[in-house]
Amino acid sequence: MTHHSNPAEVTADADIHSVAIIGAGSIGIAWSIVFACAGINVRIFELDDVRRASALDAAESLLLEMHEAGLFTESTAGILARMSVWDELADAVDGVGYVQECIVEDVEVKRVLFGRLDELTPPHVVLASSTSAIPSSKFASHLEGRARCLVVHPANPPYFLRVAEIVPADFTSSRAVEIAAALLTRVDISPVLLNTEIEGFALNRLQGALLREAYCLVRDGVVSAVDVDTLVREGLGRRWSVIGPFTTSELNTRGGLRKHSEVLGSVYARFGLERGKDNPWTSETIDTVANAIENHLPYPRWEENVRERDHAMIQVASLLRGFDNPLKPRGPA
Repeated sequence: MTHHSNPAEVTADADIHSVAIIGAGSIGIAWSIVFACAGINVRIFELDDVRRASALDAAESLLLEMHEAGLFTESTAGILARMSVWDELADAVDGVGYVQECIVEDVEVKRVLFGRLDELTPPHVVLASSTSAIPSSKFASHLEGRARCLVVHPANPPYFLRVAEIVPADFTSSRAVEIAAALLTRVDISPVLLNTEIEGFALNRLQGALLREAYCLVRDGVVSAVDVDTLVREGLGRRWSVIGPFTTSELNTRGGLRKHSEVLGSVYARFGLERGKDNPWTSETIDTVANAIENHLPYPRWEENVRERDHAMIQVASLLRGFDNPLKPRGPA
């Protein structure tokens, strides 16, 4: 089942003035900050006494640091005033327009929780899971209200990485997808819609592909773990902070993606075979990707787009000048 929505045209979330966040772990607090910063009232439900007691302090600590960095202008107190913590699920979800689940990665626990949420909330309220890998068909297919259930998986943490995957099941309604997409757009999170369920979704599969190769390179003695991190942090990561891997290939090779695949496609295919994966780039897939990227670029000439990329990377380099790896050893005091 393919879902289509245009977030810019969707106003289905206009009546959502409050949301419930289920779970006060790091993702729950992060989502709470995203929604509260956007002017939406947030009700945080947490069963654990210690987590519940420290939830607002954790949010305040992050908000103070973000405010000092100039990431928002409203007072921290004003944002915190829109956040409350609850110890009863029924009270926490009473009257909210949207629910974001952020509990343990356990199918059975999610099945029970979504069953309760389906009972406690009216049919128009979208029930979204922050799960990193579990499709909603695994824990919501038995529900009478399954049409409003889906995955909204954020990059972590979402108050810095402003993107989230929307992953509907076959039973998820287009309305639920549209509401989720519109709400994400409203809180300055870019929605990425997956057309089908797949374990791990897209973000973690991309991350997993890099990690698989990274572990192999370390295992085989090619490079150290620290140097892998340096290559990604100072190389791939810095470049990808401006443009993604497809646009990188488009602009790194005169002639674009098609020329890049002609020159390096067979090389990358050999890399895959080395790791037991026979997934060569087909001409059809290359055309699909190249057409999409070419149509998305702002300028008609390759050189103009390269210049725009370089300008953006210069700005990033300027901002990061003198910013060293914050986690590297400091040496003896």
